[in-house]
Amino acid sequence: MDREIKGNTRLENCPLTFAMNMIGGKWRLPILWAIRQNETLRYNELKRTVEGITNMMLSQSLKELESNGLIVRKQYLEMPPRVEYSLTAEGEELVDHLRALASWGKRMQNLQGQG
Repeated sequence: MDREIKGNTRLENCPLTFAMNMIGGKWRLPILWAIRQNETLRYNELKRTVEGITNMMLSQSLKELESNGLIVRKQYLEMPPRVEYSLTAEGEELVDHLRALASWGKRMQNLQGQG
């Protein structure tokens, strides 16, 4: 007799998988944290703040975060050109949720003797 499995098991339809794909990768979270701590950062400030990131990875990650609606890129028409990055309302909300996840992670580290 076949047993019915409740819930959607297709990962591509899972909201959590969708969210994790938006912020996954090595550099997206450090970029989000850096912008959140400083409210607005220019490209070179981000490059200095996010240790170890290459220009190519920073540019790519910024484009992905912008296309995901988590950051906004504002370009000023002046010489030399100035570009600033800040969080959108969705990015701000995400950081609040990430803080809760970080708190949970810290508690789990302590429970497992790794903190």
